[in-house]
Formats: sequence, C-alpha cells, structure tokens
Amino acid sequence: MTTPNKTPPGADPKQLERTGTVREIGSQAVWSLSSCKPGFGVDQLRDDNLETYWQSDGSQPHLVNIQFRRKTTVKTLCIYADYKSDESYTPSKISVRVGNNFHNLQEIRTYRKSERIK
Repeated sequence: MTTPNKTPPGADPKQLERTGTVREIGSQAVWSLSSCKPGFGVDQLRDDNLETYWQSDGSQPHLVNIQFRRKTTVKTLCIYADYKSDESYTPSKISVRVGNNFHNLQEIRTYRKSERIK
C-alpha cells in the first residue's frame, strides 16, 4: 500500500483504503512463493479473507516475493498474522527486504513475534 502521510499504528488498512488515505498496489505486482501446499497459495494469501491463508510446504526460509514491473515506492506494508489462532504456523520472524532485483536485496526491517508490529 502507498500512503501520502504516515499511517497510524494499528490502523485498519481496509478502512484507510475506503477513505482514500492509502491505495492498495499489490495488484500491480507479480507475487511468488518459495513453496505452498495445494489450495494455500498466492490466491489465498491475497483474497482479503481472514479465514484463508498461505501455507508453505518446504524447507525454510519461507519467502513471499513481490516484484513490481517498474520502480515503485512503497511507504506502508500491511501483514496480517493471527498468533492466537495458530501460533505454530505463524512466523516467528518477518524480514522485509528491498532491491532492484532478487540478487541485491537489502533488509530494511525485521519483525519478531515477541514485538508488536507497527
């Protein structure tokens, strides 16, 4: 999502989109996964249904790659993870990396399960 201003922590991204505060740009990107179980892939990851999800099916690290066709500025990234619902399958660490291609990615932020994601 892109935002003209700073998004408040804990804000509902769907509500912000409805009010024009943010704009969802994920549809402009090509999404790929390091692995997935049948029926638990990109479509389920992106379908806006909190009852569906991506489930990896391979060795770690588990990756979600989002590639834009042209240079794109992303100011806000929203990730929904429900630790209370199924702690054993939610990530303990999320690393956000950016770059011009897959081979020059640089980590810009790491989130750990123990901290509140903002």
